[in-house]
This record gives sequence, C-alpha cells and structure tokens, in this order.
Amino acid sequence: MRMRSVWSNLVLVLIVTAMISSFTGCAVGPDYVRPSAETPEAYKEIGNWKQAEPKDHLTRGTWWEIFNDPELNALEEQVNISNQNLAAAEAQFRQALALVDVARAAYFPTVTAGASATRSLRSSNALGSTTRSGTATTSSSSGHTFNDYLAPLTASWAIDVWGRVRRQVESSAASAQASAATVESVRLLTQAQVAQNYFQLRMLDAQKKLLDETITAYQTNLKLTQNRYASGIASRADVLLAETQLKSTQAQSIDIGVQRAQLEHSIAVLLGKPASVFSLPAMPLTALPPAIPVGVPSELLERRPDIAVAERNMAAANAQIGVAKAAFFPTVTLNGSVGYESTDTSNWFTWPSRFWSLGAGISEVVYEGGLRRAQTAAARAAYDATVASYRQTVLTAFQQVEDNLAALRILEGEADVQRGAVMAAEQNVTVLTNQYKAGTANYLAVIVVQAQALSNEITAVSIQGRRMAAAVNLIQALGGGWNASELAVEERPSRPSAKAD
Repeated sequence: MRMRSVWSNLVLVLIVTAMISSFTGCAVGPDYVRPSAETPEAYKEIGNWKQAEPKDHLTRGTWWEIFNDPELNALEEQVNISNQNLAAAEAQFRQALALVDVARAAYFPTVTAGASATRSLRSSNALGSTTRSGTATTSSSSGHTFNDYLAPLTASWAIDVWGRVRRQVESSAASAQASAATVESVRLLTQAQVAQNYFQLRMLDAQKKLLDETITAYQTNLKLTQNRYASGIASRADVLLAETQLKSTQAQSIDIGVQRAQLEHSIAVLLGKPASVFSLPAMPLTALPPAIPVGVPSELLERRPDIAVAERNMAAANAQIGVAKAAFFPTVTLNGSVGYESTDTSNWFTWPSRFWSLGAGISEVVYEGGLRRAQTAAARAAYDATVASYRQTVLTAFQQVEDNLAALRILEGEADVQRGAVMAAEQNVTVLTNQYKAGTANYLAVIVVQAQALSNEITAVSIQGRRMAAAVNLIQALGGGWNASELAVEERPSRPSAKAD
C-alpha cells in the first residue's frame, strides 16, 4: 500500500514537472533576431523633384484618392469585393491561421474514448492469459468461450520539454503573418494594376481625341486641295498626298481601339467581372502626377508588404531550426487509461469492473544514420536562403523607388521640352499652310510639318501617360500607405484590415 502511494506521488510530480516545463521551459534552437539589410541614408534620384507638403499623405487602404479621380475611386473600391486572386490569397491566409491552431494542439494531450464487445474462445493450452485490463485469468477459463465488454478512456501526452512544439507554433504563427502580408501585397499589386490600366486607357482616349480632331482638320485640307485642283492651282499629286495623309491618320485612330479594348477587358478581370459586361466611357487623360510623400529610406522596410512577407518567412525558417534540433533530445510521454471491463453486461459499469493505468516513459533515438543532423543542416540552409531572399527583396524595393523617382523627375523635364516642341510644330504648320495657300510652298512641305506636329502631340500625350504610370509605380514601390504595424505580433495573427468576400 505504501509503495502504491509512493508510485502515485512520483507520477503526480512527474506530471506537474512536465506541464511546467512544457509551457515555461527552454526551447532549443536560436531565438529569432531580424538580420540586417543595407539601407541608404537618402534617395539618390530625388534631386530637385517636388516633395509633398507635410500635410500630404497616402491614405492607408485608399492611396488612389491622391489622384482625385472619382471614376478611379469607384473602380478601386471594387477590388476588395470581387478580385479572385485576392480572394485566393485571403483563403490561404485563413488556412495559415488554421495551421497555427494545428500546431498549438500539440501542447495538449490526446484523449480517446470508445466501447467494444468481443466474444472469444481462449486456448486450453494458454496459461497465464490476461484480459485487456491486465487481470490474469485462471486455467479453468481456458477452453471456454467468454464475452469481453470494454469501455476505456485513454490519454497520451508527449511533453514539450525541449520546445519542439513551441518552435513549431512560432514557425506557424510567423508563416501566418507572412500570409497576411501576402494578402496585402496581392491587394496592392491588383490596385496598382487597376490604376495603371486606367491611366493607360485614358491616355489612349486622349490620343484618340487628338487623332479625331486631326482627321477633321485633314478632311478640311483635302477639301481645300480638291478645290484648288479643280481650279487648276494644285496638282493631282497634292490631292493624292492629302488623301493618303487622311486615310493613314484614320487608320491610326481605328488601331487605338484594339489596345483600348484589351485594357478595358483587363480592368474587368481585375475587378472580378466578365469582360463582356464591363465597359468604360471614353474620357481623355488630363490629370498630372500629384505630389507624393516619399519619406526616408529607413521607413521603406516597414511600408512594403513584400518585405514583411520575406521578413516573416525568415522568422518561420529560424523556428524550424529549433524544431529540427529538438529531435536530438529524448521524448517524454505520459500515458493513462481508465474505464470498465466485464464479461457480462449486467455488471459492466459496476465498481468492481473498473480498471485504470497511469505511466510515464522516456525514449531517445540511438541511431538513425545521420537523419537528425541532416534535417538540422537542411533547416539552417533554408533559413540562410530566406535571409538572402529578404535582402534581395529590400534591394529590389530601393531600386523600384529610385527608378520611379528618376522617371518622375526626368519625365517632368521632358514634358516641358515637349510642350515647346508642340508649340513650335503648330506654328510651323500655320506658316507653311499660309505659304501653300499663297502659292509660295508646295503641298509636300505642308504634309511633312503636319505629320511632325501630330507626332509631337502624340508624344506629349504619351509622356503624360508615362508620368501617371510612374506616379502609380512609385506609390506601389512605397507600399501604398501600408505599414508592418498592421501585422499582429502574437501567436495568432489577426485578419487583414479588409478581406475579399
């Protein structure tokens, strides 16, 4: 009786010790510290580019409002609702959250319950046989059939003494945070694509308007040339030149419809709508790039969701090193069972039919052919790969900011020069047209300067569209107003601020 008491106390102490070590004990493997990444002190390409005023800022979640375009605002608001890539990313985030719970479940014991009924014939030559509950049978029961009714409740618990489960939960939580940042990265990419396609479409509308106005002017020129030919003042060649110029310009105007239709269809898909039911009315581009708050380079690491994805992947990979190292240590388990067993249903659930067992075990792998060492090396290599990926993502982020800062600054200067070229070309057209009417210039010279004027006007519109595209790209490169503080830091990350339905 005293030995039973000692054993019970020993098991109780072991259970309590295991529980304490499971939740508060050490965890093998390196604790995560974010690796360094080279960060410049200032953006090189800002130059004399106009900076935003302190009151200007990118609104979190609705950065496109900086363009003050109601039509664009309406399109962007539909991205969160219907875009299927965003819906897939959000579903993957919910899957990642569930995997955190899967990992956390290993903190707790596994308990099973059941019931069974068995009819058996025991061998007459089997002595010392035992029942399921561990009670020895007598030889008199051998050679007879008997019933065995069993209703057990069993529990098994692998104690997390070395932190394997804690590291796995840490890894899963970091992966879930990376998945949350991926949702924001997909959202930002989709929103930027909508804005890019929208401004590109509006640029085509502006070119179409320019071409249509030019066609009207060319029709007037053709009529003038035909009248001069009828009066014997102009040659047949002048009429053919005017007709060629008109038809080629009409062909240019028609050709714009192909690219415009494709952009319209692309926007429809980004909004999660069939291309057949979506259309945008023509509206020429008139907007200029707004002043965009750039901030300082050190802020970029917290403003880009793709950098957050790479950083959280590092944390997850670092925790996996601890998971691999925990395999070098013994496994401690607690096992227990309790229930009722009887050979007759009439006394199955009576007190004498009860049985119970409680035990603890420890095991260690003695030889596995270098498996654990290889798994640890693989985990360390995987972590090193995520560090390199993180640093490459940071480098790419700074490149994209510098690219678009340079584009905005240079295109602004190019636009100023191009406006001068347009004005000069228009004046040249006026001068030569008057000379042609006066008979001092041939029509070929008029055709040449008109083509130059049209080309310069189309180039000016194209530069305007490129400036708007660079503005969108810069906002995307800066993270679109997002901040890493929106990611939860606890074991179970919160949902992204706005999810796809």
